[in-house]
Amino acid sequence: MAPFPEAARTLARTAIVALTAVSLLPLSSPAAASVVPVAVPQVEGPLPGAPPGDPGSPDLAETYPWLATDADLAARGYVEQEFYLSGNADAYSATGELLASDVPYRTRAVVRRPVSQARFNGTVLTEWQNVSAGYDLDALWDPELVTRAGYAWVGVSAQRVGVNQLRQWSPTRYGALDVTGGGQFMTDQLSYDVFSQAAKAIRGTTLLGRLRADTVLAIGASQSAGRLTVYYDAVLPQIESVFDAYGQIVGPAPTRAGTEPVFHVLSETDVRSPVRQPDTARYRRWEVAGSAHSGWHGYSARVPLLTRDLGTPPTYTCARPPFSRVPLHHALAAAYDHLTRWAERGVAPPTAPVLEFAADGTKARDELGLARGGIRLSQVEAPTALNDGDNSGPTFCVLFGAHIPFGQDVLDRLYPSKGHYVTAVVRADAHNVKAGYLLPADARRNLLDATRP
Repeated sequence: MAPFPEAARTLARTAIVALTAVSLLPLSSPAAASVVPVAVPQVEGPLPGAPPGDPGSPDLAETYPWLATDADLAARGYVEQEFYLSGNADAYSATGELLASDVPYRTRAVVRRPVSQARFNGTVLTEWQNVSAGYDLDALWDPELVTRAGYAWVGVSAQRVGVNQLRQWSPTRYGALDVTGGGQFMTDQLSYDVFSQAAKAIRGTTLLGRLRADTVLAIGASQSAGRLTVYYDAVLPQIESVFDAYGQIVGPAPTRAGTEPVFHVLSETDVRSPVRQPDTARYRRWEVAGSAHSGWHGYSARVPLLTRDLGTPPTYTCARPPFSRVPLHHALAAAYDHLTRWAERGVAPPTAPVLEFAADGTKARDELGLARGGIRLSQVEAPTALNDGDNSGPTFCVLFGAHIPFGQDVLDRLYPSKGHYVTAVVRADAHNVKAGYLLPADARRNLLDATRP
């Protein structure tokens, strides 16, 4: 489908100027019809490719997608495909000022989805890929979480840093990509509209094959959550709403009172002040004790992929043993389920206790060094190690948290027998399942881990 005609887009923007309060009006109001429509991009693909091998091959069919998953998707009834998205995007400043209209762009989207509609739960997790490390990172892709529930996951390359790295990594596959308008917009001014157009592609093209999406969620982690915050607060009031709800993970969250639900999930690392945005009818915040901004689960999954695609994985020398083992992804699995129900049926997620702070302004901790308050998964409530969100050192060490196993003397004091430990895990997980912070499938996984020799 061709981009929305510029004359009509200009007319729509003119109407917006006269409607200074449009962001506070319900979607059913007459003024809501005057928002700028989001264009449907051109979609090319799925692209040909080969099993991971030589990204520099001059033959497109012999290249492969950057960070192609190593999960056995076929065994789970899933497929991984890559597409080019292209068209004309509008450029916005970080304060929502329209800087330019209809700037040509070309980027890519990676799709991991069920093969059949019967396997699909109807919800698409649309991730704004994170570029903090200098390349596109599937920060929120989790094969077990996604495939177990039947989600489709779409990763969108919206930012210059990620696209430029792709161009260098595989000129054959990615050399024609550009999200800067030929160098005119070097601080990701096109990214907001590019991401919006990806949502239109999900709903209105063959991006998902023959699957029909019921709910399209926008999700972003860390820096990408910051981009989504700008999008929601400054850009969304001016444009067509194309996402049903927003998942702001381990990063900032919008402050505007919008109509689309916002679920804000933070690790212990990310909670730095007792001053918080309160929960509302459209905003919910969870804080997960003991977890890290970037923990062991994600790091261990990415190491083989980064070794394959970069030649060597990143290494870190942190002040404390890095990478909390508290499974933040368990809380995310529950959060996505809640966010889908919230978007579809208006059922708000449960509220959650917040992390506690001491009088000196630091996080309150118990005698084992574990944070007090917050959502307390069994890895914290029935601990075998000190897991927290704190660390220091070069590069990204501050984001990794720490993991320090308890000595046998501490374990003996906490759990006189193996049965005492398993009981403590079951009790903690039962509480969290009942409260809505943990899915039964993850509680079963914890039980299996706890009963291993």
